[in-house]
Amino acid sequence: MSDQPHVLFVTVDQWPAHLLGCMGHPDIETPTLDMLARSGTLYRNCYAETPICIPSRRSMMTGLTARGHGDRDFQPALRMPAKAQTLAGAFSAAGYQTGAIGKLHVFPPRDRIGFDDALLAEEGRGHLGGPDDYEMFLADRGHPGEQFTHGMSNNEYGWNTWHLDDDLHVTNWTTRTAARQIKRRDPTRPGFWHVSYTHPHPPLVPLQRYFDRYARRGVADPLQSDWSAETAAMPALLRSVRGYYAALPPAQLADTRRAFYALCTHIDHQIRLLIGTLREEGILDDTIIVFCSDHGDMLGDHGMFGKRLMYDASANVPLLVIDTRRHDRIGRNATSDRLVALHDLMPTMLDMAGVAIPEGVEGSSLLAPDTRDHLYGESQSGAKATRMIRDRQHKLIWYPAGNRFQLFDMMEDPREQHDLAADPAQAETLEKMKTLLRGHLYGSDLDMIEGDRFVGLPEPADATPDNRGLSGQRGFHYPQVPASDPSVAVGSA
Repeated sequence: MSDQPHVLFVTVDQWPAHLLGCMGHPDIETPTLDMLARSGTLYRNCYAETPICIPSRRSMMTGLTARGHGDRDFQPALRMPAKAQTLAGAFSAAGYQTGAIGKLHVFPPRDRIGFDDALLAEEGRGHLGGPDDYEMFLADRGHPGEQFTHGMSNNEYGWNTWHLDDDLHVTNWTTRTAARQIKRRDPTRPGFWHVSYTHPHPPLVPLQRYFDRYARRGVADPLQSDWSAETAAMPALLRSVRGYYAALPPAQLADTRRAFYALCTHIDHQIRLLIGTLREEGILDDTIIVFCSDHGDMLGDHGMFGKRLMYDASANVPLLVIDTRRHDRIGRNATSDRLVALHDLMPTMLDMAGVAIPEGVEGSSLLAPDTRDHLYGESQSGAKATRMIRDRQHKLIWYPAGNRFQLFDMMEDPREQHDLAADPAQAETLEKMKTLLRGHLYGSDLDMIEGDRFVGLPEPADATPDNRGLSGQRGFHYPQVPASDPSVAVGSA
């Protein structure tokens, strides 16, 4: 048996940091993750600097920022940068057996990006090539092409309960497949297992029994704010985001949140089976565990849904790190408020495992001293662009379309309900944050500043979206979905 530790890297999709019991959420049930937080360190200020699926996963897998790996928009046909060694490639080169189970969201979909093997559940992206292992599993069980016959969209906030047998749910498939991979490991080598759950990302299709546990209780209302009280006064991009999805009456919105919470709790309970597998295999104490999300979801807060935004519900993600062998490096029952980004995960896991960090990695290992005093965030380009600077106390958000700014005091106002950008008492802070932001701009963003001045872009006219495609609604997937242009993003506008 190698002296090197095993590594279990668990990711979820679209799970905000605040949706954990250990983060003080009043409604969510996450007993497994809460216990893991007591066994390790909870990082409260981990950010998806580009809170969109593909860019975030590229950062996790390369240790690079969006500027380094080349995607701040969502480019489904973009290959991994040739110059970058991936997280899996670094572990493989160090003698690890490496396996991915669940969602990778790379192109082409069967690119293993350094993993020895990948068993994929890619949310019905057969039009990009395949095959998809989870959809093959459904076909083997007598349900070819029926993954989406519940009728819900991958990018909308209607909900339904899961339509097939419970054991066919993708969350259960991911857990069972991962546990088998752990059991089938080469006992002479350390293992790196990346277990990537596709939920709570829509479609919102929880098991009936998990929805029922939330249906019996009330749930807190979404956050409101002074700056979002009137849609017409909001920046153009926010008006567009708010207008894209239909406003839900309070009772329906409460059920949408219940369905989302149910998907989270289901995953939390399934992670228990991974822990149990490690324990029964006798390797739990020799396994580093890292849990994180690729981004969050507004889920009705401030009247908005989805990701891509720089508010904490969208960009602040949960991060738990557990290393039972070395509590001197990663504390037990500890919390940390250091500013962390997704591109820090690769150097952290390699460092913890004693594997050399490749040259060119931009992230910082969490085992190193905390020297970062601010984080830069960027999402999309042109009229859809959002840029952020977050220091230890304040957050500045810039919307180039219309050249609008928002400023929040994250210590006094962690829920971002009070915009201070127009407050004369905050003028000095505003200018300091703008100076920090200018220093990070590159590429086409430089056309939106003149010297020390932000000039932005003209504000586009509001338009009612034509969403006849129902935000990328899937259909029947048997016969196989025909191939389509992989460079065309499918989903929300």
